[in-house]
Amino acid sequence: MTSYEPIPPGVDASKPSPARMYDRYLGGTANFEADRLAVQRIVDLVPEIRDAAWANRGFLQRAVRWMAERGIRQFIDLGAGLPTQRATHEVARVTAPSARVVYTDVDPGVIAHGRAILAGVPGVALIEADFRQPAAALDHPEARALLDFSHPVGLLVVAVTQFIEDADDPWGLVRRYVAALAPGSCLALSAPSADHMTGRKVALIREVYRTSTIPVNTPRTRAEIARFFDGLQIVPPYDGAGPDLTSAGLWDCEDPEAAESDGSRSFYVAVGIKSASAAGGA
Repeated sequence: MTSYEPIPPGVDASKPSPARMYDRYLGGTANFEADRLAVQRIVDLVPEIRDAAWANRGFLQRAVRWMAERGIRQFIDLGAGLPTQRATHEVARVTAPSARVVYTDVDPGVIAHGRAILAGVPGVALIEADFRQPAAALDHPEARALLDFSHPVGLLVVAVTQFIEDADDPWGLVRRYVAALAPGSCLALSAPSADHMTGRKVALIREVYRTSTIPVNTPRTRAEIARFFDGLQIVPPYDGAGPDLTSAGLWDCEDPEAAESDGSRSFYVAVGIKSASAAGGA
């Protein structure tokens, strides 16, 4: 497998990037030697991490499809990384060809790389924005040009919050994003957990990510992840289930027994709907 060529201007290929590592887990080619070496260190001890990445990506795609089928036509994909492997706009446009998508990321290298991938795609923007600064992301001129915040938005926070330390209050940050959206908007969020992983594996993952462009990786408990949905109406993840968090592979699955796996259990996920009453209390 060869890496993405040529290297876009402004991209530092010498240091692993979480976005490019994720692409590598998914079997993509938008990655470089530093990313592949970092991924291999993790895969050698945590082979289920590839399955975890695919389960998480599958959740993103099914959640986007679910929202589009219910009339949402605009999306914000925060901390999106590289728009590869059936990205949000590609999935949404299967149902809604006119769907508009704003991707954000904090890594200038990811922005340069991603814009090269998205060159010429209409109705899509990739903006450099820090997840920890909601107003800057939501008020960005390109976001305002594409999105109408008086109508529902699909807010995607998929495999992002682990890169935000507790001291920066990721729960409060998510609430601020949700508060800016119209009633009927949806939050799809996934977050890795160490609930089902040995301490040795968690330590190695954190060690490897400390060498990356975003040197933070904080897995959280189910209870901590559930807090992201405070004030939202959680959607039952599959037929027969109650409105609660589930593992990445189970959300919107047809067969819960077949969909579950060690990798799937590495992420807790849910989709929550912002109601009119929640909007009144924001």
